[in-house]
Amino acid sequence: MATRLPSAPPILPGLAYIRPLGSGGFADVFLYEQDMPRRNVAVKVMPSDVRDPELRRMFNAEADVLAHLSAHPSIVTVYQASISADGRPYIVMEYCPGSLAQRYRVERIPVEEVLVIGVRMASALESAHRAGLVHRDVKPSNILITTFGTPVLADFGISSSLQRKSADEVLAMSIPWSAPEVIAEQTAGTVTSEVWSLGATVYSLLAGHSPFERRERGQNTKDLLRQRIARASYVEIPRTDVPASLQRVLATAMSRDPGRRQPSARAFAEALHAVQVELGRSPTPLEIPEADWAPASVPVDFADSALRGPGRSHVERPTSRKLRAGAGVASLARDEDTEFSAPARSRQSVLPWAVGIGAGMVLGVGAVVAALLIMGAL
Repeated sequence: MATRLPSAPPILPGLAYIRPLGSGGFADVFLYEQDMPRRNVAVKVMPSDVRDPELRRMFNAEADVLAHLSAHPSIVTVYQASISADGRPYIVMEYCPGSLAQRYRVERIPVEEVLVIGVRMASALESAHRAGLVHRDVKPSNILITTFGTPVLADFGISSSLQRKSADEVLAMSIPWSAPEVIAEQTAGTVTSEVWSLGATVYSLLAGHSPFERRERGQNTKDLLRQRIARASYVEIPRTDVPASLQRVLATAMSRDPGRRQPSARAFAEALHAVQVELGRSPTPLEIPEADWAPASVPVDFADSALRGPGRSHVERPTSRKLRAGAGVASLARDEDTEFSAPARSRQSVLPWAVGIGAGMVLGVGAVVAALLIMGAL
């Protein structure tokens, strides 16, 4: 729940503001219409006060992580990131009209659909882990639904590196879906803690509530949830259509001992595959990179808290190139409107005295011609 008023939407080039979409702890999300190409986009914007370097670091990290991973079909797509005219960093992302934030609480989601969601999210996490990244906030509200009805993983705002071991690592968590070792602040996030969170998320989609939530009023405070998660006693989902094999898969994923869980997101997905086959369903394809895959861009710098704005690319052009007058594209454009204009040296060589000499020569030639015509007439 937001603890502050949402900021005003910024004026952004090529984007027309439509309405707010949501507000979180350190950013607001607005719906804009992009002019070219024409489409609706979600724009995540930092508040006007961006003096906190930790907030800038988290925002930069999310933009860079999405740049690494957003080509994955089960991860939200990022289009661009920059800084608005009033100095606020923003990320332009794919607009997803739906999410699982509340659906599981008001609707009994079919087991077959939940299995598909589980495999897709496991594929997304496995891809992130192979890139050396952990999401650290897997939960139903961070699973969005695209305009094509496909679930995608979103909100990498507190993601981190699997290799980053820093004393000042931020311990951010969503308690109902966090592993016992994260609750105890023994780790900020590992592959097996992500397996726990994904198992707890799948559990929630089936049960209609988070795993250690109670129906009684006042029984779901943060402290009480922490205590139950620390004991990590699995309670079976009270649904007759949830097979025992799926209950075992979730119980393994949510084991108190990380060493007894599925060792990877891929292993969790393969366990769900077995349940799908048992139910007579075709296994949902695993969308994970090949073994020799590596991110195409430079590694994410999780310590970068600089304000990174728009920059101009520079392309070296040979200055000795000469273009024939009246040839090609250069003849169709004015010098000030095209990169094909002649070098500055050529333009500067046409000096006033040169213009005067040229004019004098024209007048001289005209006088000679006139004299010849007069002599001929005589």
